[in-house]
Amino acid sequence: MNAEKLPNIQDEIAYKMNPVITKPTLIVDKSKAIKNIEKIWKKIRRSPGSIRFRPHFKTHQSIEVGRWFKELGITCITVSSVDMAAFFAADGWNDITIAFLVNPLQIQLIDELASTTHLGLLVDSIETVLFLQNHLTHPANVWIKIDTAYHRTGIEYQHSDQVLAIAQKIQNSSKLTLKGILTHSGHSYNTHSTDEIKQIYHHTVSSMNSLRNFLAANHFPHIDISIGDTPTCSIMESFTDIDEIRCGNFVYYDAMQLNLGSCNSNEIATAAACPIIGKYPQRNQIAIYGGAVHLSKDFIINKNGQKSFGLAALPINSTLHWDQLLENTFVSSISQEHGIISTTPGILRKVQIGDILLILPIHSCLTANLLTPPTFL
Repeated sequence: MNAEKLPNIQDEIAYKMNPVITKPTLIVDKSKAIKNIEKIWKKIRRSPGSIRFRPHFKTHQSIEVGRWFKELGITCITVSSVDMAAFFAADGWNDITIAFLVNPLQIQLIDELASTTHLGLLVDSIETVLFLQNHLTHPANVWIKIDTAYHRTGIEYQHSDQVLAIAQKIQNSSKLTLKGILTHSGHSYNTHSTDEIKQIYHHTVSSMNSLRNFLAANHFPHIDISIGDTPTCSIMESFTDIDEIRCGNFVYYDAMQLNLGSCNSNEIATAAACPIIGKYPQRNQIAIYGGAVHLSKDFIINKNGQKSFGLAALPINSTLHWDQLLENTFVSSISQEHGIISTTPGILRKVQIGDILLILPIHSCLTANLLTPPTFL
């Protein structure tokens, strides 16, 4: 992610005070988002043990949304880039984990952040540990990234000797403190039932605890476990045998989470407000100003076997609030600036060129990034 995509604080505050829509605009329903935050926070607090909530801020990338977390007493966060860490550090967050393997080319900014924050870094190789030892001038916390089946980055959990070797290198470093082992069960996004999501959660926790026990038997008795993906955190009612949760997409949810069963339609807290620029009754379609550069090209397959690049809702009266999703109405194709909405004759009669259509994104993290900063309702 590029630093220039992040708004500054003044830009965000100014934008939320001007809700006039003339082009694709990110809309956030504050009350829905806060309810989503409170739901996960309550589950964590009622779970046995003392579990840290370190929410992932890559979804909203918003100073204001971050402050909603602060108001609940949440003090530590996760981000997905060094630039994002700097952005939130500037607003006073001082306990930040960058949940992305260390990029050696950004070591200067990493070191600057380590001088002012409790910074957590991810590694999955001895090479990176040695690089940090040789180039950091300020201390940092380190998490070893573990792969529990997602196969993106990290050491496969079965390779315990490799994890131990990295842990030993961290222990021998004067600059680094080993905090624990961290994983992201991103394969939960590819499931087909809530039972399958639960199975992934239990496998993840079991695998991570087996690895923790191995490390404890080899002179590393204080190893934390950090997990965090929205599907498992939304489906599970309580959490055990872990120390930290880092989910993030839950704050807004989206059509993908709805499709997985992680949320209901009334919990989706964000939409792209898009002007209608064309109507085509002969093919039951609407053209909107809102394309791949606004919504991304992520899609789901709907119940009719069709690609859907977004769901649709109408604003309630003259507001930008929305309620029910429009039946049989979705973004069926997308290009750079255009979105084509397949719909019904009844919906076509309800809308006019120049009206606003609200598109609920397939993947809210990407849409929020593309349309930052948001307008808050």
